[in-house]
Amino acid sequence: MSTSRKLFVGPRVRRLREQQGWNQATLAQRLSVSLSYVSQIENNQRPVTAGVLLKLAETFGGDIGQFSEDQDKRLLTELDAALHDRTLRTDRLPTTALTRMVDQAPELVESFLKLYQRHHRLQEEHAQTIDRYYGELGSATGRPGEALTYVPPHEEVRDYLNQRNNYLDELDRLAEQFACGLELTPGIRAAAIAGLLRNKLRVEIVPAPNQAGLLRHYDPARRRLTLPDGLNDAQQAFQLATQYALLAHGDAIEAEIVQGGFTDPATQALARQGLAHYFAGAVILPYGEFLQAARQLRYDIELLQLRFHVSFETVCHRLSTLQRPNARGVPFYFLRLDQAGNISKRQSATSFHFARHGGACPLWHVHEAFAQPGRILTQVAEMADGTQFFGIARTIERGNGGFRKRRKLFAVGLGCELAHARELVYADGLDLQRPSEVVPIGPGCRVCPRSDCVQRAFPPAGKSLLVDSDTESLVSYHFQPD
Repeated sequence: MSTSRKLFVGPRVRRLREQQGWNQATLAQRLSVSLSYVSQIENNQRPVTAGVLLKLAETFGGDIGQFSEDQDKRLLTELDAALHDRTLRTDRLPTTALTRMVDQAPELVESFLKLYQRHHRLQEEHAQTIDRYYGELGSATGRPGEALTYVPPHEEVRDYLNQRNNYLDELDRLAEQFACGLELTPGIRAAAIAGLLRNKLRVEIVPAPNQAGLLRHYDPARRRLTLPDGLNDAQQAFQLATQYALLAHGDAIEAEIVQGGFTDPATQALARQGLAHYFAGAVILPYGEFLQAARQLRYDIELLQLRFHVSFETVCHRLSTLQRPNARGVPFYFLRLDQAGNISKRQSATSFHFARHGGACPLWHVHEAFAQPGRILTQVAEMADGTQFFGIARTIERGNGGFRKRRKLFAVGLGCELAHARELVYADGLDLQRPSEVVPIGPGCRVCPRSDCVQRAFPPAGKSLLVDSDTESLVSYHFQPD
């Protein structure tokens, strides 16, 4: 986290102090500063210096990353988007009021956002039920603008990981110890992991079915793990490590599920698999070794691919999880989408806000990647709150099996706040103080506040779109009465 700009951390300091049960005098004594100085910090009347920031981190435990503004920015953006949802019929609140809510009651804001997501899910389930029993006639009776996107169980798991900055300390460290203990070498990992698993189960490689099937199947009664043929070494090692996590570290995984508050059995099962996958990814790319290489190679993804014998997507995914206290990498967002704009992976250690429904911003360069397959595209983008991001995007292709076998095509995007861009090889030659082109983007048309966007596909929630019939261009918005 950069400390070159003025940093106000008052609400976070107050929350941490109150959690410890201290008064301001106690905190002042522990920091070796005056009582008035603590009061000024907590009321955001005075920014903290680098020295005081380090003292705060030492006093409360952890590192200076806990005072990052990214989490608060993300909560503020998601809260604003939720309150713009027409189905909630809420009154517009000024940004200052929302900021106070995030500053003073972040736990309450997170609880509200969870309820909002469940509201989405119930609304969509209701719509699906109407469609199932009444067909299009039932759908036609719905009110315009109230169609909602389903927020499935995997969204709950994603949200939990985003709240943790995509880093799970216990599982990550267990995975690193596992990889170091076996002295895993890129390119020949699978054999070493399979050898360790022989004491627990039998591993068999079987012919892959013609149709898409499971990449791993475990029969607990026979203690038999089957993997399809055609997987490369890294893919085999990933599946083997996933099964090892479920067998050897079930307690750690279940503790994370409890901490995540997952109560639905389907969500718990999905979280269990996701957490085991997290462990496996950290085995393939051990934290310390991978972070050192990433810094040395200036986050050059293709060079990291060659060093660790993994895919472009795998490197991007791991880069977005490097948020270990006292050993943080660049905080990235990461996503994967298809040509229709469906986002199948998304996670963020930044304040970057992904749309939950209605599609991603069409001005985002990740869509343009499909027009230039295999080429890495760069972009400086600015969100509606003024935060600027530097990102890269590239297509990836999945699948094999012969000339007639259909393949999957995706685009992946990876980015960070502009302040971190100098650490990336992709930003070489860019004037970071005054970038030549900054693209204004948003979280998605239905929640984006930009009224002058030439690519807007839908009006903001609660508004109606007026179109000039001659030019087919956006003219203005007006409130549509119920």
